[in-house]
Amino acid sequence: MSERLSVAKTYKLYIGGAFPRSESGRSYPVRDSKGGFLANAAQGSRKDVREAVVAARKAFGGWSGATAYNRGQVLYRVAELLEGRREQFIAETAASEGLAAKRAQTVVDAAIDRWVWYAGWSDKIATVLGASNPVAGPYFSFSLPEPTGVVGVLAPQASSLLGLVSVLAPVIATGNTAVVVTSQDRPLPAITLSEVLATSDVPGGVVNLVTGATAELAPWLASHADVNALDLAGAPESMRTELEVAAAGTVKRVLRAKGTEPDWTAPPDISRLRAFLETKTVWHPMGV
Repeated sequence: MSERLSVAKTYKLYIGGAFPRSESGRSYPVRDSKGGFLANAAQGSRKDVREAVVAARKAFGGWSGATAYNRGQVLYRVAELLEGRREQFIAETAASEGLAAKRAQTVVDAAIDRWVWYAGWSDKIATVLGASNPVAGPYFSFSLPEPTGVVGVLAPQASSLLGLVSVLAPVIATGNTAVVVTSQDRPLPAITLSEVLATSDVPGGVVNLVTGATAELAPWLASHADVNALDLAGAPESMRTELEVAAAGTVKRVLRAKGTEPDWTAPPDISRLRAFLETKTVWHPMGV
C-alpha cells in the first residue's frame, strides 16, 4: 500500500469574527525552526488591514460600553478555552520557536496564566487609575480612565504566543479593540488563538488577526486615520522611526518598542494596561 500524504493546511485571516481569505489570494509557507514545512498562512494585504480596522471600529462601541466586570468574565472564558487546547499550543510553540517540550509547556502555561492575570484586572484598573479630585467650590470632580479606541498591534516576532498574549490581552481588557499583525515567521500559535477567540464569548471584531509580511502591513496600519493607537512591539527595528512618523500624521498614541524584544516570561505590571487609556475628568455640581 502506498504511503499516505498528509493534507497541507492553508490557514485564513481572522477578521470580524470570521475567517476570510486574503483578498490578494496570496499565501506563504510557514516552517518550523529546522526549516520543515508546517502549513500555509494567508499573506494579508493593505485591503485586509482596512477591512480589519472597519471590523474593529464597528465592535468598539459594544465592547467599550460593556461593564468592566463583563469584559473580565469574557476574557476568563478565553483562558478556559486556551487551557482546553493546551497540548496543541505546546506542540505549535515548540515547533515554531524551536523549544524543547518542557520549555514549550512552561511558555504556554505562562501565556494562559498571563491571560487570566489581565482578565482579573479588567474591573480593577479604573479603581487604581481613577480619582476623586479635591476642588474649591460646590462641585464633585472625578477622573476616570477610558479606552483609546482601535489599537494596531505589531505582535512580537520571536515570542509567538506568550509575547502575543502579553501585548493583546491588556488592549482588550481595558475596552479597546485590536487589529493585530502576527509574527511573520511564527504565526501558527496566533492562528490557533484566533480559533479560540472565534469559539469564545469575545464579540466578532474585538480582535482581528492578520498574517503576512510585517514590513508590508505595518505602514498601512500606522497611517490609517481610523486607528487611534499603535503598539510597535514587533516592528522591525529599521522601520520604527518611519512608523512613528506615519502615526504622528493622524495623532496616534504610540507605544514604542525597546531595542530588543523583552523577556516576556518576566512578571507583568500595569504599564500596558495604562498604555491605551485616556483620562476623562468630569465636574458635577453638588446637590443641595
